Amino acid sequence: MMLSGKNVVLGITGGIAVYKSAELCRLFIKAGAKVRVVMTEAAKAFVTPLTFQTLTGSPVYDQLFIGSERFSVEHVGLAQEADLIVIAPATANTIGKIANGIADNLLTTTVMAAKCPILLAPAMNTQMYDNPFHLANLERLQNFGYAVVGPDQGELACGDTGRGRMSSPQEIFAAACRLLLRKEAWQGRRLLVTAGPTQEALDPVRFLTNHSSGKMGYAIAQAAAELGADVTLVSGPVTLPQPYGVDFVSVTTAQEMYEAVLACFSNMDVVVGAAAVADYRPGTVSEQKIKKSGELIISLTRNPDILAALGRMKQRQILVGFAAETENLREHALAKLERKNLDLIVANDLTQPGAGFGTDTNIVTLYFRDGRERQLEKLPKREVAIMLLEEINALLTAAEEEN
Repeated sequence: MMLSGKNVVLGITGGIAVYKSAELCRLFIKAGAKVRVVMTEAAKAFVTPLTFQTLTGSPVYDQLFIGSERFSVEHVGLAQEADLIVIAPATANTIGKIANGIADNLLTTTVMAAKCPILLAPAMNTQMYDNPFHLANLERLQNFGYAVVGPDQGELACGDTGRGRMSSPQEIFAAACRLLLRKEAWQGRRLLVTAGPTQEALDPVRFLTNHSSGKMGYAIAQAAAELGADVTLVSGPVTLPQPYGVDFVSVTTAQEMYEAVLACFSNMDVVVGAAAVADYRPGTVSEQKIKKSGELIISLTRNPDILAALGRMKQRQILVGFAAETENLREHALAKLERKNLDLIVANDLTQPGAGFGTDTNIVTLYFRDGRERQLEKLPKREVAIMLLEEINALLTAAEEEN
């Protein structure tokens, strides 16, 4: 529950992108935040307050002059309680009002009374977004310290194509997490994550690879970015969307991943090697497609061992590896921990349902260099990622206290 104890005011204004706000609300609640929804009258023309009341389990705030059992002065109480105000969608009208100090509805008066961070997710027609009055208003708010996420490029509801489409709920949530947690332990930490498989060409149409989907590594990278870390993700070929708020490096082969990792290793505080790197590659690569002609013998060459190389080079870094095994899990994991000079290894038994490649869940055991062990039950990979990051942060803190 990454946002447990956090209070978020979700402001919703009148735009077709309001349908995305329901998913954004769900993401906050799932992360443990308490959400208070404030809707403008225009927003209620697109979706009813009942939708958000059902999602949050709390009344929706939509009237400026109305009696309240919660707050003696509604907008002041909401503002004082909030750790963050997110306005999504943020229309040109609402952005213009806030930029010019106009407070004529419950949302704008709440913003006027707020001292917490405020995040805007603009959503409007391209011509409206590019209007110099709107751009000046947005710049004015940014100069006052308001955070802005998006908008994205693409096809709009009106049929135009260009800037103005509201960012995805996942991207807005990631930006909100960085604001909410920016004073937490991961702020300023530099984390390198490897993820996905590698592909080793045999000929122009065939390659050697494995079943890794990259989901575990991507979950770690996304969660670390939301916690405030500076994240670099080196990824093999996967079909997953690129995580928000990370520096992304795309590679194909084990050699490319090795070179990408070594290029930035010295600047990192933590490396999490979640990629399933091919141990071998074909000794020769055919320039033409190999035709069927009886038995085919392939000579294989060892690929560089990325984790082992980092284990020899590391100085202050925390080094975390993964061990996907089909037998003798503890024995193989501990041997790998020692052989590669790791601080922590995450081991899973591929024969267990819900722990193999391509699943949305994982069942792992954490083995530490100091001899500790921690077994995690079957959990979504995102929750495994958060628990793993908590353990890594504890290792970082202990190492800093020693020094």
